[in-house]
Formats: sequence, C-alpha cells, structure tokens
Amino acid sequence: MFSRDRWNEILEVLSSNWVRTVLTAFGVFWGIFILILLLAAGKGLENGIKQDFGDIATNTMFMWTQTVTKSYEGMVKGRRFSYDLDDVEDIRENVPNLRFVSPRNQLGGFRGANNVVRGLNVGAFNVYGDYPEIIKQEPMDITSGRFINYADINEKRKVAIIGEGVKSSLYNIGEEVIGTYIKIQGVNFMVIGTYKKKTTGGDGEEDQKQIYVPFTSFSQAFNRGERVGWMAITANDGTPITAIKNDIFNIVKKNHKIHPDDTRAVGHFDLFQQYNRVESLFMALKVIAYFVGTLVLLSGIIGVSNIMLIVVKERTKEIGIRRALGASPGNIRGQILTESVFLTIISGMAGIVFGALFIYLINYIIVLSGPIDMFANPSVNLGVIITALTILIVSGLMAGLIPAQNAIKLKPVEALRNE
Repeated sequence: MFSRDRWNEILEVLSSNWVRTVLTAFGVFWGIFILILLLAAGKGLENGIKQDFGDIATNTMFMWTQTVTKSYEGMVKGRRFSYDLDDVEDIRENVPNLRFVSPRNQLGGFRGANNVVRGLNVGAFNVYGDYPEIIKQEPMDITSGRFINYADINEKRKVAIIGEGVKSSLYNIGEEVIGTYIKIQGVNFMVIGTYKKKTTGGDGEEDQKQIYVPFTSFSQAFNRGERVGWMAITANDGTPITAIKNDIFNIVKKNHKIHPDDTRAVGHFDLFQQYNRVESLFMALKVIAYFVGTLVLLSGIIGVSNIMLIVVKERTKEIGIRRALGASPGNIRGQILTESVFLTIISGMAGIVFGALFIYLINYIIVLSGPIDMFANPSVNLGVIITALTILIVSGLMAGLIPAQNAIKLKPVEALRNE
C-alpha cells in the first residue's frame, strides 16, 4: 500500500548525505552500464559475422573431388575422379531429408585469364553452370530480367545472368543489357538478367562479377558431357546436413570405387557446422558478458549493503522509538528493504538509460562513418532490459536483507539507550 510518509522518509534518509548516496549508487549504475555495453558489443559482433553469411542457406554443404589416397578394388591411389549426373540422382533417391541437390560446373575466374568478351570489352569472370535451385541456396537480388528456369535447362538455352560487376565492366553506363549477347570462351550467350549478391562476406567484388548459365547448355557449350564439377547440397529444416553428409559420401565412394575409409577423396565445406560454431561462440560471449557484468554489479550491491548497515546503525534510536510506539518487525524490515530496493533500482535504471544512449551514439557514428567489418547494429533487446530489472530488484532485496535483519533484532529499550 502506498504511504506518502514512508516515501518522504525514504527520500529524506537518502538525501541526508548526498555524497554517500551518489557514490553508493554509482557502483550499481556502473555494473548495469557495463552489462548493457558488453551485451550490446557482443550483439554487434554477432550481427556483423552473421551478415557475412547473408541470406545463404546455412544448412548446406558444398562438395567437390580430390585425389584418392587409398587403393581399393584394383584402383590405385593417387588417381583423380569426377562426379557425374548419376551421382546426383543417386544422392537424391537414396538420401532422405534433402531439400536441394544442385550440380555445378565452373570455368574461368576473377583473377584468371580473360574469358568473356562483349565488343571491345573483355573480362575474367567466374562462369557457373547451374540449376534454378541455386538461387535458393545462394540468394541474390535479381535487379533486372530473370534467373534461370527449367525451360532453359530442358531446351539447353544459351542464356546468362550477369552480376552488376560484370555489367559495369562490359557495358556503358545506362546501356540496355537485357537481350544483348556476351561471348564466353567463344560461345555466344544472351543476357536475360542481372543480379546483385546479398552476402557481404568473402571477396565482395568477386561476388558481383559472376555469370550464371543453365547447367545443360554449359555442359554442351564447353564439352563437359555428364561430368559435374561440384555440388551444393541443402538438407531440410530440422535435419542438419552434418548428420547425413556421411551417407552422401558413401554413395559417391561406392560409385567411384573409393575406399570407405578414405577421408580425403571427397572434399567438402560444411556451412551448417561452421554456422553452429559461430552460434556457440556468441553464446559463450553472452555468458561471459553476463558473468563479468554481474560481478561488477555485485560489487555495487555490496556497497549498497554496507551503506544500509551504516544507515541502520545511525538510526538505532529512531528504530527503538518506532518499536516502542508499536511498529512491528515486519514494518521495520519493509522500510529498510524498500530503501535498499529504491536506491538500487534508481541507480540501475540510470545505468540502463545511459547504456541505451551510448549504444544509440555508437549506432549513429556507424551510420555516419559507414559499415564496419564484422560489426553491425549493436543493441540489446527487451528481454535483456527485463532481465536487468529483475537483477536489480533481487539485488536490492539482497543488499537490504542483512541490514533489515539487524534492524529488527534491536530491542526497543537497548535502542533508546544508544547514543
């Protein structure tokens, strides 16, 4: 129940010695401020790292071939082998819970020889032979035209989707791109779309300087036959690709007579596994932030508890008079606990407010100065604020508990005799 007299008394007690109150409150203020900043910094780092993944399907594995390192069934070690379309079909049919199995072929390279020509302009670009599903595994924004479809695949159309970097290298500013032709290693392809990659990771310039053509027309134009250079394989949600990748490896090992224990013949990059490592790292950072922030806050709470003990000592005679006039132990305890919680919450809320203003300032500076590598949008969510308030309330009660117990142990007669 609200009591004006009680709150007037609390304010009078806390304001009777401003220097002591402010110094005591600063410990709690600093603890919450540090906790908020550590959590915000961790979140900013997490946002920056995850931004490097972009919208890429993280439950994905990329698989390619390497040198066989063990002899098996009459086949010597040290040989090379290639995937083919039969491997793709076997994987699709025999491994459950796969969402996409995308065979890919590739030629050229950003730092390789010039392989694309348009008029007098030439350039060196990565050229991929793909299926339409690849856009769901490596998302990109189609800025004009369209992406590959199955009509292109079935009819082996010589069409191409080029990145904005390819466009700026081969075309003049404002020049129409859709419907024009580029020559890839002497073969003409009609441009039907342009894209811009969403991911900011890796070599950002190279991401925008890639060309996508239908897998079938790529194989026909560049004499790849049924061969597959590598695959992008995505599992269904709820089934980690890490859990089923060995089933995939076993199929291609069987098809190409590779020893089951040969762990080097099949090269792969497990994006799901790497993403989980990042998630685990940030969970650890969050735990560390809470641990450090709580320790700093605890030192502030100890300060509050010590000050409240002094306050109780200074008010011994007052407590004795109140007890003599009929105040119950619960009433005395409630008064001390209320003062402790009030001081803790006020100083803690000040820490939260100043922490929020500091985070806002950091975000404002980032907006003005431009993106920072591996750091973006430091922030704390509502759950953190609620957690901080809960910590403050509990801490305030703990800080006032011992002084309150000392207060109610005072006998009225002894308290009145105290000078």
